[in-house]
Amino acid sequence: MARDRIISGEASERDGERASFSLRPERLSECVGQKKVMEQLMIALQAARGRGEPMPHLLFSGPPGLGKTTFAHVLARESGATMRLTSGPAIAKQGDLMSLLTGLETGDVLFIDEIHRLSHTVEEFLYPAMEDFRVDFTLEGGIGGRTVNFSLNRFTLVGATTRSGLLTPAMRDRFGMILHFEFYQLDELVEILGRSANRLKVPYDTGAIETIAGRSRGTPRVANRLLQRVRDYSEVRADGKLTERVVCEALELLQVDALGLDDLDRGYLRTLITTYEGGPAGIEALAATMGQERDTLEDVVEPYLLQIGFVIRTRQGRRVTRAGYDHLGMALPATMDDPGDAEGSLF
Repeated sequence: MARDRIISGEASERDGERASFSLRPERLSECVGQKKVMEQLMIALQAARGRGEPMPHLLFSGPPGLGKTTFAHVLARESGATMRLTSGPAIAKQGDLMSLLTGLETGDVLFIDEIHRLSHTVEEFLYPAMEDFRVDFTLEGGIGGRTVNFSLNRFTLVGATTRSGLLTPAMRDRFGMILHFEFYQLDELVEILGRSANRLKVPYDTGAIETIAGRSRGTPRVANRLLQRVRDYSEVRADGKLTERVVCEALELLQVDALGLDDLDRGYLRTLITTYEGGPAGIEALAATMGQERDTLEDVVEPYLLQIGFVIRTRQGRRVTRAGYDHLGMALPATMDDPGDAEGSLF
């Protein structure tokens, strides 16, 4: 399962993952990276304070592990408000959402993770709550049922999604701000890891932190998870201090290579190369061949491989680039040597 992968950006409750909550920043001034997101949030927050109003509804989109939930917590703290957290799959019916909405005070933040997974009925029920801060709720079903109009306190809805394309236009249009989270730069991850190591009271060399950052797939959640695993290895197999040698030994044991790829990533590339001659191949065919869910490949594996240029998408399907072949140490097919088959001509 993708959620069991150490380099997955998905949240996990395994291996003391809850301890990583203490590593999260509490204020915008403590946040690292996502400069465009932070700047827009600071402007909106100051403007809302000046008018004495709650923040507008916000939609956070981007791959998992980049800080969407963290920024929602920070926003609530900066606003002096309470945050209520739920997810799209957890809201099965209108009554589930009703209990959340009626419990919100003025200015509170309602965070809905995986908001693209809300059912159509629940989504439509949410529209008047977002626009007019009211809902029409049916108290009883059947012929004798009656609908009551409930007024709600003005709140801020923060939705998070890894697949913004699955949101309906009607839902997307009801957000006052739509912010996209990008992968983090190496220096930003080094800063995050340094702060996390200090909070965990783990001694380290700068080179050790840089090595972990380079294998973290541009994702803070992965970086902190690797840091905790490497710390465990260092305490058992070394003297407890993180050195570059100790980090490399630990990550080799975890099968995380120099670019942060694991067996599933490498298996994806090998399948494209050996079974489909480097591509193009459709995502359904790849998923069937590998015995994986399509969503796992699209949401967890492909974003990073696309970002580092190991895979490209064409109209015909996925293809492995020269960089992907080189990373695995596999020979290029003869067709890729033709001038007319340059990577730029594949789009």
